[in-house]
Amino acid sequence: MHCFWKSRWTGFLLQNIKTNKSKPPLYSTKQQPLNQLPLELQEVCKVISSWIGGLDDLELRLNQFKDEDFNHVIRVLAEKKDHTGMRILISDIRKEGRVMDPQTFALVAETLVKLGREDEALGMFKNLEKFKCRQDGFAVTAIISALCAKGHAKKAQGVFSHHKDNKISGLEPCVVYRCLLYGWSVQENVKEARKVIQEMKGGGLVPDLFCYNTFLKCLCERNLKRNPSGLVPEALNVMMEMRSYRIEPNSVSYNTLLSCLGRARRVKESYRMLETMKTTGCAPDWVSYFLVAKVMYLTCRFGKGNEIVDEMIGQGLLPDRKFYYNLIGILCGVERVSYALELFERMKTSSLSGYGPVYDILIPKLCKGGDFEKGRELWEEATAMGVSVSCSSAVLDPSITEVFKSRRKVEEEVKPEKSSRNEIPRLEPKTRRERGKVKKKIRGN
Repeated sequence: MHCFWKSRWTGFLLQNIKTNKSKPPLYSTKQQPLNQLPLELQEVCKVISSWIGGLDDLELRLNQFKDEDFNHVIRVLAEKKDHTGMRILISDIRKEGRVMDPQTFALVAETLVKLGREDEALGMFKNLEKFKCRQDGFAVTAIISALCAKGHAKKAQGVFSHHKDNKISGLEPCVVYRCLLYGWSVQENVKEARKVIQEMKGGGLVPDLFCYNTFLKCLCERNLKRNPSGLVPEALNVMMEMRSYRIEPNSVSYNTLLSCLGRARRVKESYRMLETMKTTGCAPDWVSYFLVAKVMYLTCRFGKGNEIVDEMIGQGLLPDRKFYYNLIGILCGVERVSYALELFERMKTSSLSGYGPVYDILIPKLCKGGDFEKGRELWEEATAMGVSVSCSSAVLDPSITEVFKSRRKVEEEVKPEKSSRNEIPRLEPKTRRERGKVKKKIRGN
């Protein structure tokens, strides 16, 4: 027998009350304080949060509440992703002949798909009449959206193909096409995503910026894995198509391409694309500069990376803290702590707060690299600024912290020894004539 315990539910229920239950779960809503809820819902929350008996007894207790309250309980269970409790209460709705409202079905379908039970969600959709819930445009869109969010585009396509000619009230094809594009994009299926674009055009719907950016992401992700050299030309072709419909690519469009170029370590193309953004009237945002600076640092082009960061600052762009967190982390990872310190100084001049994580990276890195003096200097600086540091002060003690030589320093020490003529004589490359003489001698023997 399953049991609901107070410790499991009390905190969660108080945080999952929505102000407007008429809105679908696809939209965000503000939370309402418990003392502002209707008395009936407060009573439902008390029953669930304090019940210690079995689920059968709980169902009998809940039967005294109205359909609306019962639906609210199921939505709470769905948000909690409690499949067992949700399934039992859904079964009770069906047995008792209660009405399941469309918003409850939408959230339940989304939860089931997230739990990997997409077939169960589809089965529930096909039998909505047993829950006294109409298979209207909202329900069709809800199941398609839930399936596509996890990449089950083929099943979602089947649902849409079955219902699109039935003239269902409330069904908005443009919303469904967006969902399908996203679903095929998750699978990186460019062929099917292109079919959706063509079907939209054939139906008199012009794909908007969101549709093209979704298709562009699908195309770039596929090319990143299968055809990196086609990243730029094929993406530019899509952007040309966008402009033919008077849709100007935005920073999201270019950043999608820049992200894939960076992951493919295509440095020159990344830099050229950043310049292309400026000439085509699409001003780069801080994410654009971050993606290009990142690939510069990862490929040891530190001077160029610094130039890009300085250019961004000169444009008056104020990046998120993560801009500096990630780049400083990369520089420390490639053993360029001096550049990381310079970037940290740029962060401090931009008046951004949240320096704690940076100190937590730099102080141990400096000390483990043998620079205890600089590590202590940063520690004292953080203390003076009132910044809390997570790393232990023990890292500042040379007798405790083990010093490691970075691979780069070891290589620099080994190089002069290898090139020393006293120990290892340098072998001059043989000329063509000398190589020919050696071959003749071999043949003669």
